[in-house]
Amino acid sequence: MESLREKQGYICDMDGVLYHGSKLLPGAKKFVDWLKRRGKQYLFLTNSSSRTPEELSGKLAAMGIQVAPEHFMTSGIATAGFLAAQNPGGSAYVIGDNGIRQALLENGFRLVDKAPDYVVVGETETYDYRQIEKAINLVLGGAKLIGTNPDVSGPVEEGIAPACRALIAPIEMVSDRQAYFIGKPNPLIMRHSLKRIGRRREETLIIGDRMDTDIIAGIESEIETVLALSGITKEKDIHRYSYRPTYVLGGVGDIPEPD
Repeated sequence: MESLREKQGYICDMDGVLYHGSKLLPGAKKFVDWLKRRGKQYLFLTNSSSRTPEELSGKLAAMGIQVAPEHFMTSGIATAGFLAAQNPGGSAYVIGDNGIRQALLENGFRLVDKAPDYVVVGETETYDYRQIEKAINLVLGGAKLIGTNPDVSGPVEEGIAPACRALIAPIEMVSDRQAYFIGKPNPLIMRHSLKRIGRRREETLIIGDRMDTDIIAGIESEIETVLALSGITKEKDIHRYSYRPTYVLGGVGDIPEPD
């Protein structure tokens, strides 16, 4: 535990680690207060592209945790940065919420519904048949297909809900095109996150609740990992994977020193 606590940079997942839906998880506030008190460099990284950093800051504030917007990284931000580097001033047809839309606009992209360079899909509660149909035909017309993250599902208070990969699957199947996914475990988002906190990978720890995104993202980026058993992956599931986290904890509340 002392080795874990001596890290200078912390990249921490949100859903399933800090909260479920609108319910704060035990120990989350204690952990964030500890990060601030110890002067750690930290970033809350979510594979969801739905919300902006300002909205995420507000969500935590409503739960009693004060974190400024600059401490958040989303798959929407990483996706927008990647596309802006690939095709500056490009255009996209977007199926997704405010987080990905704002990120693309801030990176100089145009949001269009005719002849886009890209079709970009993220999480949204307004997903419908006509959007799927339009996206398929735009991809068949030459647009490149991009997913903000490869998550099939995500945790909600009632259990789980479909996430980006589940939403993009009909477009892939009908168009016979494979999407490129930017979020975890793609090392692109991890390199982006390391630059944001200004720390080397040896000084950094990634904390998450999923073996198939958070933990493999750390392993592929050579960053030590903590699996928090407060979300999707349970202890009984770990043996199903061909890799292991560096640490396994009940939740982030176990990280600060005991009172």
